[in-house]
Amino acid sequence: MIPCLNKTLLGMECPGCGLQRSLFLLGQGEFVAAFKMYPAIYPLLIFLIFIGLSTFRSFKYSNKIKMYLALLTIATIIISYINKLI
Repeated sequence: MIPCLNKTLLGMECPGCGLQRSLFLLGQGEFVAAFKMYPAIYPLLIFLIFIGLSTFRSFKYSNKIKMYLALLTIATIIISYINKLI
């Protein structure tokens, strides 16, 4: 795995720490372990899948859905990061 540059230089985890390991765990079918490693993995995947689908197909409220999924993903990343620091 690629080491986190922020953790290497500053000694602190960044908001993205655990994403790479979580993706690896998802690939192995360890869905609960992937969530425990990086709680934002599922909102992030749903967001990315929706962006991919919306490039090929038009949805009625596509922009609003993207905005809400982005906000959900960002909120999950921030909350899990704060929880990790505490």
